[in-house]
Amino acid sequence: MEKRHVVALFFVIISILIISLFIIVKNNNNDNNKNKEDNNKNYLKGKHYVEIEVEKYGKIELELDADTAPITVTNFINLVNDGFYDGLTFHRIISGFMIQGGGYDQKGNKMDAKSIKGEFLDNHIKNNISHKRGVISMARIPSDNNSASSEFFIMHEDALYLDGSYAAFGYVTKGMDVVDKIAEKAKPIDNNGSIDIESRPIIKSIKVIEK
Repeated sequence: MEKRHVVALFFVIISILIISLFIIVKNNNNDNNKNKEDNNKNYLKGKHYVEIEVEKYGKIELELDADTAPITVTNFINLVNDGFYDGLTFHRIISGFMIQGGGYDQKGNKMDAKSIKGEFLDNHIKNNISHKRGVISMARIPSDNNSASSEFFIMHEDALYLDGSYAAFGYVTKGMDVVDKIAEKAKPIDNNGSIDIESRPIIKSIKVIEK
């Protein structure tokens, strides 16, 4: 190989290395900036309290833990304050497991809300709230860790196998008898717990309460 060809090849290799290094540095800077943005978001802290009023059933009071799941609690409280949940339904109910709602209106239409990052161990986030009776957690698409938005479920009985895979963020402090009535009176139309549209318990309102 002639000398000039060797020199040209050398400069090509050096150019490729410089471009590759530039791309790596740029990506790292983008990641760092994204992490800084995440850390600077105004997520809630501490304990927060909400009351779910279910038409014809009664009220369920919950304590939400923003120290354990700040993204989830902040999103939930924001939706509550926006009145997002008022008039929606519990559309999936399995007695002995959970009651799930907050995603469909009374006509069966899907209500859209922004997706959030899943705060659980499978998504590299520590969450020590176990899926025991009375715990509230976020529903999501099983294949997508970051697909939770507005749908939540309240545990009727323990299901510890959900720990690490779903973002639990609080627990019922009063009104488990209401959860029991909803679960026990439900008549699912399939093995997935789907409830006929006309029979879905209606969320009259969810509001933030003081403790």
